[in-house]
Amino acid sequence: MRKSDKKLDNQIVKALTQVCHSALEDIDGFEWLTHTVNFNKFPESLKIVCVFDSNAKLAHYLKSSSKDSLALQIINQLADVGIELKNAKNQIELDSEENCTLYHGGNWQKRLV
Repeated sequence: MRKSDKKLDNQIVKALTQVCHSALEDIDGFEWLTHTVNFNKFPESLKIVCVFDSNAKLAHYLKSSSKDSLALQIINQLADVGIELKNAKNQIELDSEENCTLYHGGNWQKRLV
């Protein structure tokens, strides 16, 4: 990783950490989030995965009036550090611990590839 990539990754982590702390307080069932990125294809390759504890809690969130709040927080926090998501609908994904266990034996490294 180039020095400039590391600096950019640190900015991404800082922005997403703020979103995570807020979501942990405000969104029932939200557990954590992570990101993947290929800096040779940045920012199009940036992908954020938001993880809920169960499919039931994820479904409840998706049916709620605040179903877009997580994506909006991510978009805004990244914009604050100068990162614009080109296609947020494809770059922000919602998932669950339950799905990872069911399809990848709980191995998030496999699931995120």
